[in-house]
Amino acid sequence: MNIIQLDERLERIESLLLAKKKVLTLEEACDYAGISRSYLYKLTSTGTIPHSKPNGKLIYFEREELERWLLQNKTFSKGNSKESTWSHSKGSKIS
Repeated sequence: MNIIQLDERLERIESLLLAKKKVLTLEEACDYAGISRSYLYKLTSTGTIPHSKPNGKLIYFEREELERWLLQNKTFSKGNSKESTWSHSKGSKIS
């Protein structure tokens, strides 16, 4: 096994371990969400993303809250779907 393969395996293992944690640090949240550190700082400073600062210094994120935040504002495809969706323009149900 070469170094590239080992590195890829290590990254997969790290991502699996990260998915099991309930509370993430700023760095872990950046990796988990796939966003830059500076952008995540901006989101926390504006109160856009749910986070905790227990001692007023370090920033932590609850993984489930982070997932909910990432999945907000869902859009649905316009294809033939069995699920009903709501029309944004008139607030009426579309089948």
